[in-house]
Amino acid sequence: MSSSNSLIHDMDYDAFIFDLDGTLLDTADDLGAALNTVLVSHNLPTVSADIYRPAASNGAVALLQAGFGDLWLNQEDQNALRQQLLTAYSDNIAVHSRCFDGVAQLLLALEKKNIKWGIMTNKPSFLTIPLISQIKTLHNAQAVVSGDTLEVAKPSPLPLLHTAELLAVDPRRCLYIGDAERDIQAAKAAGMRSATALWGYVPSESDALDWNADFNWQSPIDGFNHI
Repeated sequence: MSSSNSLIHDMDYDAFIFDLDGTLLDTADDLGAALNTVLVSHNLPTVSADIYRPAASNGAVALLQAGFGDLWLNQEDQNALRQQLLTAYSDNIAVHSRCFDGVAQLLLALEKKNIKWGIMTNKPSFLTIPLISQIKTLHNAQAVVSGDTLEVAKPSPLPLLHTAELLAVDPRRCLYIGDAERDIQAAKAAGMRSATALWGYVPSESDALDWNADFNWQSPIDGFNHI
């Protein structure tokens, strides 16, 4: 059985739209380093990758909860900790971050086929733009929509619909690829086909399969089956 659910073209796409963290980029180690900076400043033990990686796709609060554990609920100023984490991360945003294996090849293949591609992430723009600017492979993105571009973020379909509008394509002819359930929910609500990036920060493969995406990819190379 194919990991992409199909070995043939299910349709012709005008655009691929990608989530960022856990889909195009492995950002977990930079996020984990920022978390450990906060923990050390509070005289708490650092955490290893097996703790921070599962939380890497779910935002600052999820990372802090993973790091502080049971102590998180006792924190008087959670907003201050969130800001401390974001500052530590933005100061070292692309030290370890890199594209997952196969991403560069897929993006190049899309460009050769004249298929547009863009990025739609829940990451706020003050982090998204500096990060992308340091990753040369992502410089040809034809649209970038962040979590704060609109007043709503995923799982709302509106940011994906906005991305399709920026790309000047029909949402029904778009494929959205992401590694979180909210990605699949947003794609379905936007009328787009969806693919789960199983190489990303999914809770488990069995959980991810329960999201019922149109396709489940083990690697970005699976995208070649759809162009």
